[in-house]
Amino acid sequence: MVESNHTQLDVLFQALGDPTRRAMLRQLAGGEQSVTDLARPHAMSLAAASRHVKVLESAGLIRREVRWRTHMCRLNAAPLAAAHDWLAFYRQFWGERLDVLEALLRAESPAAAPALPTPDTGETT
Repeated sequence: MVESNHTQLDVLFQALGDPTRRAMLRQLAGGEQSVTDLARPHAMSLAAASRHVKVLESAGLIRREVRWRTHMCRLNAAPLAAAHDWLAFYRQFWGERLDVLEALLRAESPAAAPALPTPDTGETT
């Protein structure tokens, strides 16, 4: 099961690694679009756009439906939860380290330490 999860994350991050595919996902967040619509802002051929769509579809990030001769795509954001969960570990990791750094800096020179905004309120401490 662990191997399967890593493979799924690898495919997901590979799909997200391309700026054109990320832009296509952003477009689809606004609603269903055809492959032609997805290609238009990127000045690319329909064939190139179709290859990007296939990568996104393989990663499970979009669903494609053929209506007559038009391929319609819609966002499937559920797989992004796996990436979010994986990244959450590092968010906590760095948050803890930055808290330790802040404590060390305050302990070293309390009078010279500038007031830092709190993350939730923006107020200074």
